[in-house]
Amino acid sequence: MRTITGLEELKAAEGETLGTSDWHEVTQKDVNTFADVTGDHQWIHVDVERAKQTPFKGTIAHGYLTLSLGPYLNNQVFKLEGFTFALNYGLNKVRFPAPVPIPSKVRVAPKVKEVTDIQGGAQVVFEVTFEREGETKPVCVAETVVRVFAG
Repeated sequence: MRTITGLEELKAAEGETLGTSDWHEVTQKDVNTFADVTGDHQWIHVDVERAKQTPFKGTIAHGYLTLSLGPYLNNQVFKLEGFTFALNYGLNKVRFPAPVPIPSKVRVAPKVKEVTDIQGGAQVVFEVTFEREGETKPVCVAETVVRVFAG
């Protein structure tokens, strides 16, 4: 776990990959729950028998399910201290270059891509690469934008 304390340490980390999370298993139960919460019941995610007939040979996780694991997995890698609060500001770019067959294990490797001063703090772009165990191609690459505010 990497702790980044304050704006100067955050700026010093620009360009660095902060570490790698533990592997997290994505199960069919997770996929079904995500489908229920979002209303996205596309068969490639939830119909196990029909999905066996696809090139994936089974169901695959929703891309947004994979992306939504980012905060949980990032919290295993780093924490920010010395700020009054932080807010998710948005996403610059998200790509899903490879599927996440079910079941699979995924992890993240977040990188501090850019730190820009804003009034009261900084805007940070993290490049978060999601990997699948046993696969060389990433399953998701996302530029997440966070704003951190000091006292």
